[in-house]
Amino acid sequence: MKWYASEINEFGLIVLRTLLFIFFLNCFASFAQQNVSGDSLLFHGFGSQFVWGVASAAYQIEGAFDQDGKGRSIWDEFAHTRGKIAGNENGDVATDFYHRYKEDIQLAKSMHFDVFRFSLSWSRILPDGSGKVNDKGIEFYHKVIDECLNQGMEPWVTLYHWDLPLELSKKGGWTNRECIEWFREYTALCAKEFGSKVKHWMIFNEPAAFVGLGYLAGYHAPGKRSLNSFLKATHYACLSMAESGRTLRSLVPDAQIGSTFSCSFVDTYNAKQKHRKAAIRLDAMLNRMFIEPSLGMGYPVKDLPLLRGIKRYMLQGDEEKLKFNFDFIGLQNYFRVVAKRSFFVPLLWAREVKATKRGVPVNEMGFEIYPEGIYKVTKQFAAYSAIKSIYITENGTCVPDSIENGQIHDEQRISFFRRYLEQVLKAKNEGVPVNGYMIWSLTDNFEWSEGYRPRFGLVYVDYKDLSRYIKDSGNWFRTNLMK
Repeated sequence: MKWYASEINEFGLIVLRTLLFIFFLNCFASFAQQNVSGDSLLFHGFGSQFVWGVASAAYQIEGAFDQDGKGRSIWDEFAHTRGKIAGNENGDVATDFYHRYKEDIQLAKSMHFDVFRFSLSWSRILPDGSGKVNDKGIEFYHKVIDECLNQGMEPWVTLYHWDLPLELSKKGGWTNRECIEWFREYTALCAKEFGSKVKHWMIFNEPAAFVGLGYLAGYHAPGKRSLNSFLKATHYACLSMAESGRTLRSLVPDAQIGSTFSCSFVDTYNAKQKHRKAAIRLDAMLNRMFIEPSLGMGYPVKDLPLLRGIKRYMLQGDEEKLKFNFDFIGLQNYFRVVAKRSFFVPLLWAREVKATKRGVPVNEMGFEIYPEGIYKVTKQFAAYSAIKSIYITENGTCVPDSIENGQIHDEQRISFFRRYLEQVLKAKNEGVPVNGYMIWSLTDNFEWSEGYRPRFGLVYVDYKDLSRYIKDSGNWFRTNLMK
């Protein structure tokens, strides 16, 4: 009996252990399933018509800066000027998209994205900005567009992503009213060449950034620091944007035409009136200065008095010429701005309180990670009744990547996207006409004045040999976008 009882007890222990193992296995499986289904439900919530894409820009990825007849751009010159770029780096090679475009587009397709957003290099197509056409440049972009279509991806083209031809800059660039005709000519050429294949066009990428940083702050190409240059460039760029839109409309009548705008939710340092007014001024400069003229509202002079000087450069009929009825607008959001009254910034009388001084989560560039900001700015822009459709055309972050046995781990980036997408979905569910989301960026790349250190990509680039590796964040999108 003792032997028999012992066997029963041992058998009972085995059964008990087995049952406990199954119980905990089911618990862990359920937990894992909840995590997976949670993300799947997040993506599913956007609906089958929502567009998912990746974004890029010519100077940041193409390289081949002096090959096949390409002319020099302001960024070619600026990046070759010692001290302008971190580590004195440049985009001469970048990620060599010029020679590796098929690989990169195929990588985007492998992650199940619908859209590949890229920009055309004006000086690759028109080396002097006007006049003689570079056939090799035209041929290259046809190949890029065709590869997108062959992969079942839709090409979304940005006409201007900051790389003005150097020869035009020597004539004043965006501070020369002739830029309206230069840009119209360039737009017409691109429309005629690519309009039968490309049905989504973005005219500018972040005009407030390339005008403000290039002509007022001097931090970006062409490195000017002048209020008058800033005012002229603002007005002539606004006119150019509208004229380009009308040109596209006439030559590609079935196209969807938009432009992208950098936008940051502007918060006030505290409730004091002086800081609230500072926030209003910064909001006018960062978020409203380019969109409102195109909507027929004129420049926000009342809230940003420094724009009064723009009247000196306005001709009769300009107010009407500023207007263009966009089919959509692109919003690009990276951080919140906290504004404070400042006596040390004349005319603007406001400054940003840096996130690094506020003890908030930041990325490697010191940008605040503030998911609620993307909700607030989409709501802000949706309040313009004339805006019919919104796409998030850039959103992303640079956080540390961990390389382990050939795998690139970036859980912080996944967390970033999850939290921001929750806010975009919240806006969509509240009636904001947001119809797509594009990640900045497909690959790590040249990040303008910051050089190559900040990495925003879903794909890791080894800059020693330019090999590519999909990060965990890329695989996260691949899993959740699987049709």
